[in-house]
Amino acid sequence: MPLDQETHASVEGLNARFAGDDAAALQHVLDGGLGQAALVSSFGADSAVLLHLVAQHAPDTPVLFIDTLMLFDETLEYQQRLARDLGLADVRRLTPRREALFARDPDGVLHLADPDACCTLRKTEVLDEALVGIDVWITGRKRFQGGLRADLALFEQDGARIKLNPLAGWDTAQIAAYMDRHALPRHPLVARGYPSIGCAPCTGPVAPGEDLRAGRWRGRDKLECGIHVRDGRVIRGNAA
Repeated sequence: MPLDQETHASVEGLNARFAGDDAAALQHVLDGGLGQAALVSSFGADSAVLLHLVAQHAPDTPVLFIDTLMLFDETLEYQQRLARDLGLADVRRLTPRREALFARDPDGVLHLADPDACCTLRKTEVLDEALVGIDVWITGRKRFQGGLRADLALFEQDGARIKLNPLAGWDTAQIAAYMDRHALPRHPLVARGYPSIGCAPCTGPVAPGEDLRAGRWRGRDKLECGIHVRDGRVIRGNAA
């Protein structure tokens, strides 16, 4: 679908227009103001907040859920529960191509030798294919998650697309308060010390006082899975 004239506006202009009003930015995107929108969700620790916000305004918005085939069973169960309870009408479960897995990770151990290559195979390439025809995609990233997310903008340029981070400025108290106010269920692993949840082999619990994402790829120089891009470069680790 061709983008309207406003889609070509700089992200700086969009950030200026919606400064301090993430709710208006989200509504504008869900109303089609920047073209075809989709929400990319991991159905992780606090994904219920953004999923609920979207469901309240546009429950037929495509929700892209990447199932790497290495997720926790708890995540798969949580995804089904939230989709049902929130009335999300278009959840698209995305999986890596079987032939690609056979060719590049037949034994399922690529994450041990090269976690970046594993993320590329099981997440980045899968999402790239699913985003064809999408003009703007919505993420649940937040500045308080730290690392490369600490200076996250509301709108970002992502190649030919625009990315919206409507929860960028939210803090942990706001997330918790929203979930309590709307009686949203927590991911079952949160109570077991997992404040950030990805694939089972590469995610562990976090000790009190540690960075919220310390359990992701612990012991490796890797901070992101690679589905996000900044200044035309894939974001994975400190050098990104």
